[in-house]
Amino acid sequence: MKKRTHQFLFLILLFTISPFSFGQKTAFIKGNVTDGKLAVEFVDVLLKNSIDSTRIAQYAVTDASGNFVLENIASGDYQLQFKLIGFKTVRKKVKIESAPISIGTITLQNDTNLLHDVVVHSQKKQIQKTDEGFIFNAVSNISQSGGTATDMLKSIPTVAVDAEGGITMRGKSPLILINGKNSAISNMDQIAASSIESIEIISNPTAKYDANAESGVINIKLKKNNQNGLNGAVVLGGGFGAKGRINSSVLLNQKTEKWNFGLGYDNRFAGRTKKINSDRTNYFIDDEHFIHQNRNDERKEGLQNLKLNIDFSPNEKNTFSFEALGNMESQDNDETLYTQVTTSANDFFSSNKRHSLELERSKVGELAFNYDKKFDDDRKNLNASITSSFNKDRENTNIDTYNYDEYQQQIDEVVFQRTHNYEHENISNAILNYTFPVSEKSIIETGYKGTFRFFNSDFESADLVNGEYVINPLASNIFKYNEQINAAYAMLNSFIGDKENPKWKYNLGLRAENVSNNGATQNNSDRFNNDYFKLFSSASLQLNLKQDEFVKIGYSKRINRPDLDDLNPFMDITDALNPHSGNPYLKPEIIHIGEISYTKDWSNYSFSTNIFYRNASNTIKQYATLQDNGVVLLMPKNIGSTVTYGLETIFSLKPIGFYDANISLTAFQQNIDASNLAQDVVRNAFSWYGKIINNFAPWKGGKLQLIGNYNSAFATPQGKRIPIYNVDMGFQQKLGSGNARLGLVVTDLFNTLESGYKNNTLLFSNNRTNKSDTRALMITFAYTFKSDFKEKLLENQFSTE
Repeated sequence: MKKRTHQFLFLILLFTISPFSFGQKTAFIKGNVTDGKLAVEFVDVLLKNSIDSTRIAQYAVTDASGNFVLENIASGDYQLQFKLIGFKTVRKKVKIESAPISIGTITLQNDTNLLHDVVVHSQKKQIQKTDEGFIFNAVSNISQSGGTATDMLKSIPTVAVDAEGGITMRGKSPLILINGKNSAISNMDQIAASSIESIEIISNPTAKYDANAESGVINIKLKKNNQNGLNGAVVLGGGFGAKGRINSSVLLNQKTEKWNFGLGYDNRFAGRTKKINSDRTNYFIDDEHFIHQNRNDERKEGLQNLKLNIDFSPNEKNTFSFEALGNMESQDNDETLYTQVTTSANDFFSSNKRHSLELERSKVGELAFNYDKKFDDDRKNLNASITSSFNKDRENTNIDTYNYDEYQQQIDEVVFQRTHNYEHENISNAILNYTFPVSEKSIIETGYKGTFRFFNSDFESADLVNGEYVINPLASNIFKYNEQINAAYAMLNSFIGDKENPKWKYNLGLRAENVSNNGATQNNSDRFNNDYFKLFSSASLQLNLKQDEFVKIGYSKRINRPDLDDLNPFMDITDALNPHSGNPYLKPEIIHIGEISYTKDWSNYSFSTNIFYRNASNTIKQYATLQDNGVVLLMPKNIGSTVTYGLETIFSLKPIGFYDANISLTAFQQNIDASNLAQDVVRNAFSWYGKIINNFAPWKGGKLQLIGNYNSAFATPQGKRIPIYNVDMGFQQKLGSGNARLGLVVTDLFNTLESGYKNNTLLFSNNRTNKSDTRALMITFAYTFKSDFKEKLLENQFSTE
């Protein structure tokens, strides 16, 4: 009875898919898809009836070798379509009779209009090059499973991440976007690595992108499935560093011909420790002359993300999308700081222990509405989106301070304080882009982007007096900040020569930005207002020496607007001898950037290099000032102008079948003119950083990955940061038929990752080192159901070679 039921359901399914099949002979179609060099996996192969092109008669997805088969096809006239994001759709007419058909090899061509949106589906290309940079296939990185976006970025070529999570490209902070949009998620530790599908690096942005991208753009694209049917995945992980760590991820997706529903949830919980040691000498202060500090942190971290996406495509030319993201983060930091102060004669001056318990809770919600319109001419397209991101952060800290004499006996009463910092932020974007051809060889891209930011920070400090907490008005304030940026751009893209293989390619762009921002504290002691209109131009010229070799020269004008942390005047007094604050009077940097690049591809190797030059005025740098009471205040300042020039190189190789690697190196020189500040500012500095990603396939279903990072000493205005280096390892093994896999990750294998800096000025010298429990071991287990889901949505992806 059960067997008959299955047969009956199969007949119903067959009738639904192909209503013309009964009473007719059937056949099958097979073929192969490549990009001209390598097989392409995950290509959607659609067979449509010529009479009714809205009905899909058969559907398949290419496998790891680029092969596909469509079976049980009734006789008739059809159209085959081959679709994959980042490539132009290929259409081919076929006539089905009784005999099987082999259509041979289909070659896909890159769609230059969509390259910035491409998701790398083939494991054979860990890095997908674009006209503006490259896209890193995040799911191919198995050494950071269980980590965050910050951990993932440590493995990206040309990106430097210090031990404190600071992210730079070519020595400056890049503009970071989430799904191509500005987001209230400014801390990359709020994004779990398991939710990232790809990371796009744009080294020298054109006028199409925000002008506030001095060193480039990092676009983090979150996972979203487009495979037909119901499919999903579950990932579980656990391990330990100094403390335990766990993470999990669940992904579900249902796609029909017109609708696509996706739901994802991931979390990460970890315990961490940190030790900080600092020694400072105040040269011209006799009492507080030598200051030694050591700090111990015990931290608990929690992160949860919930993501929903709904897509509706009433036809092939129109798509409506809705996305919602919810993020919850918690951090409990139990910190103990010991301070010992001696005089210039090395006599005891003071000693204290400062204990603080900091409880932070953050909630972020994001909503996005998108519309995409395609036309018969694939060079023409229209897209629009409205997004809004809300961030609510609450931080409460209780502080108690114990004072001791030279014999370490407690003196005076314990000093109790408490602080809170409540922040509310909203960032909204309205975006419209329209691309259209003006000739056979030229297209114009135009667009508008409006960015609207509202920020409110309430900081309160109170002291315990006679059993009650009394607010300290001198250390408490409310900071409000509003910003509106209205931008419009136009860019001409054209080529000279043959359409399929042009000899020259060039673009010319102009972006206009009107900025209005204002901020004020509660008592209006720090009020500022900036309104300005500026034009930003860009241009590039590319000479294609061969199909796989080109030289490119480019120029762009950019701006570096100070961010909220730079502007917020609140002073963090957790460490009373080393407070830090923002500077509401900062001016934006104006930067002129030039770049020459060369790229060459071989069958098993690829090489690209960029020579860059950057001239910035009103450079923003952190600057430390020694106060009369022995306190060193750290605050950002405009330090004059900076000229930076350097070299950036990426080399990929696959010398043998079971091994491939990616090697990157960035080196640059900085010449600083800081005549507006003290004479002890660093004038010239050379820095470099590099990384190597090694991938091994020792046996079937197994993959081993080793990633090494090295960042040289990096110049600060008054000294340098110490070098940092580490090695991460990841291993995975497929289980059974491949739907399950087991992984092992060891971060900072040799426990070498630490950060710090050394300052040496006319008034003081300071050495400081930070060491977290960066070495950790994680074990992960992943399982997928339904074959259409494939492997692309797992953070623990295997090479398909």
